[in-house]
Amino acid sequence: MEVKIISHTPDPERVCAIAAALTHSKKRPEEIEKMDDDSLRNILSHVMDLGHLSVVEHASFTFAISGVSRALTHQLVRHRIASYSQQSQRYVRFEDAEYVMPPSVKKDENLKRRYEDFMKKVWDEYNHLIDEGIPEEDARYVLPNAAKTNIIVTMNARSLLNFFEMRCCMHAQWEIRELAWRMLNEVKKIAPTIFRKAGPPCKTRGICPEKREDCPWYPKKKDPM
Repeated sequence: MEVKIISHTPDPERVCAIAAALTHSKKRPEEIEKMDDDSLRNILSHVMDLGHLSVVEHASFTFAISGVSRALTHQLVRHRIASYSQQSQRYVRFEDAEYVMPPSVKKDENLKRRYEDFMKKVWDEYNHLIDEGIPEEDARYVLPNAAKTNIIVTMNARSLLNFFEMRCCMHAQWEIRELAWRMLNEVKKIAPTIFRKAGPPCKTRGICPEKREDCPWYPKKKDPM
């Protein structure tokens, strides 16, 4: 899996901070724009602590994601407030067997070998269909969810906060959880104030919507005074 930010709103935190300051000021935007960075950063942090997250919708980030499975992207595109451009199995021929193997399979040598053998059979059949004149768009029907793919994703910061809350959770599927943490680490380098409290709700708000007390991250109850 490779994850890289290839574009983002210039100076995203300042843009969002100006928007936050504007909502509680008589000043015109061009006047607020002259405020110093520290003052604007404090305003943004305060507004976000209050839960007023609409202001961070003014910042967007574009990620180049490669080497992930179709199983992952089927989950990813359920996050609707985003833009996606995915490598097409209709127009691209995938001669070589490129796929993701779950860790649960990889750790068992016998299962790993069976998995690899099955994937080889799948790709042999895929290539045979194409060699027999079947178009790629029809041959792709035999390809598995494990097939690797590449995708470009653009989300605004508010959508990313929601994505991180849902997918950084221990109960998210392992591959999309890894993607979420990698994406979070990247945006923190660019917008640390916006994403300083990003992550699963057990870490950010001390609650577990899943009610899974068996989870190692389940919030510990504080002893009464």
